[in-house]
Amino acid sequence: MASQNEARNEHDRMLAGELYDCGDPALLARWHRAKDLTRAFAETASEDTARKEALLRKLLGGFGEGLWITPPFFVDYGGNIFFGDNCEVNLNCTFLDANVIRIGDNALIAPNVQIYTAFHPTNARERFGALHADGGIAFCKTQSAPVNIGNNVWIGGGAIILPGVTIGDNVVVGAGSVVTCDIPANMVAYGNPCRVARENN
Repeated sequence: MASQNEARNEHDRMLAGELYDCGDPALLARWHRAKDLTRAFAETASEDTARKEALLRKLLGGFGEGLWITPPFFVDYGGNIFFGDNCEVNLNCTFLDANVIRIGDNALIAPNVQIYTAFHPTNARERFGALHADGGIAFCKTQSAPVNIGNNVWIGGGAIILPGVTIGDNVVVGAGSVVTCDIPANMVAYGNPCRVARENN
């Protein structure tokens, strides 16, 4: 009988934050499905809100009332992304959801925002393993960490949020910021790396 560890698949390892193989056939199937759904979403008539909502219900992990996403919108798997109520995602945003991305109520996500949950070993041998006989490499090994964004948060245009970050309620992240660490609630923060500038009263 297989042990519990042996029975775990690459999807389980991915969500647990362990090294996983993103070239795993089951993960690739999820990845391709997400690309098909985001393409269909982008190609849907702008006023066809019923079809867009139906596609998002297939793509995303869950969302509340009043979600508005302007295409194009890019994801890895889609099913690990969760929104609260009354959220807006402007065009050209990228959510790499190898782990959970959870966004609270009343979020404003400006254009070109990138939210990453995936990262790789810095050592190339750990990333790719041994070279193949033909000199090629395998899919890179990857790890992940969740991103949590609170209620009433505004993420400015072009901001990048890195794996494992938590952003508290009532936070504003300035345009172009690179968020490498947690931002506590009720703050305005910006810069590269992003730092708290003042309280958001």
